[in-house]
Amino acid sequence: MSHASHVHDQAPPVRVAIVPDSFKGSARAVDVAAAMARGVHDAFAAAGVEVLVHTLPFADGGEGTLDALLGAWGADALTVDTTDALGRPVRARYGLSPDGRTGVVEAAEANGLPLVSDVPLRPLTATTRGIGPLVTALLDAGAEEILLCIGGSATTDGGAGLLSALGARLLARDGSELPDGGGSLTDLHRLDTTGLDPRARSVRWRIACDVTNPLLGETGAAAVFGPQKGAAPDDVRLLDAGLRRLVDVLAELTGDDVRDRAGMGAAGGLPAPLTALLGAEVLPGSRMVAEVLDAERLMADADLVLTGEGRFDGQSLGGKVVDAVRRLAPAGRPVVVIAGDVSVTSEELRRSGVTAAFSTARGPRSLERMREDVLADVEWTTANCCRLLAHHFASPDVTRGPRP
Repeated sequence: MSHASHVHDQAPPVRVAIVPDSFKGSARAVDVAAAMARGVHDAFAAAGVEVLVHTLPFADGGEGTLDALLGAWGADALTVDTTDALGRPVRARYGLSPDGRTGVVEAAEANGLPLVSDVPLRPLTATTRGIGPLVTALLDAGAEEILLCIGGSATTDGGAGLLSALGARLLARDGSELPDGGGSLTDLHRLDTTGLDPRARSVRWRIACDVTNPLLGETGAAAVFGPQKGAAPDDVRLLDAGLRRLVDVLAELTGDDVRDRAGMGAAGGLPAPLTALLGAEVLPGSRMVAEVLDAERLMADADLVLTGEGRFDGQSLGGKVVDAVRRLAPAGRPVVVIAGDVSVTSEELRRSGVTAAFSTARGPRSLERMREDVLADVEWTTANCCRLLAHHFASPDVTRGPRP
């Protein structure tokens, strides 16, 4: 979305790139970007400086990635009937790029923890089977690439349910099919892929992953993430043993042993079979989103880059949206963070490459009230920041970005 505020034509317009994350639990990235754009226009218009704004809602591959990509594409979410991690009916969203070539799935739409928060967690039987109809819908639509965002899962089944939904058969020694869930994987004898949807092999898979944990052991899927999904110590040992058996069978079948590969322990081991069987590429979510949106090119001529998120802290600088934006921003251009909570130290900010960070908090208020007012606060804070910057850019001595 690009538009200019025409105030005078003595100088070329200031080019502002707005590249925010969502404010988790409060506002979508597309709405945050729109609020920031309003603040930019108000501030620069008041200073008599022409501005050209480009908004690019962003995400790090976790919650909100589907909405960010749909917002950038100008596309609506599609839906399909599927099941949650406990096998209960649910209607889940997915996305398709305007050219029909790239599909995006947030796995948590089918196997996410929030969907099963109303009942006691079932770590041994929770399944990724519900992701299957989302993938199949994209294959039916002719997608050539599937972007799979895997955060927030309730499952530790090593992607076994998804494989089953796509036509593979996980067989016990007696030839019977295993029941759903990671708790049954210790009985896996053979993986029959003759019925696997051939389109799943031909499509390009990219998996957004923000952890580096391996599949097995004390830093693996079951030990680190299993307790968050309801696994007691005995459950953790059983799930880890099941994932070990699964990766052994995958290695025998494909010749690719992924057990020690970084990121295979994410989302209960979901990347492991997709990598070994289907050649999936696992990469940081913010990098994947940046590539899909061609963010570096779109930001290349920016004079000013604005980004934001709900909480800006030390973790923001380690692979999250703010980290990606500061790396993609043109050298020498100011990068400003607008966030609900700014918790970085002065030294962290100095080392980060971020020019400045501003909190949207305006006096004591309840968290509920802050969530209600988040977009108004984002607009107000952005406008205040840009009132100062507008006078800076009004100077004829300020160097602007390259022009096409």
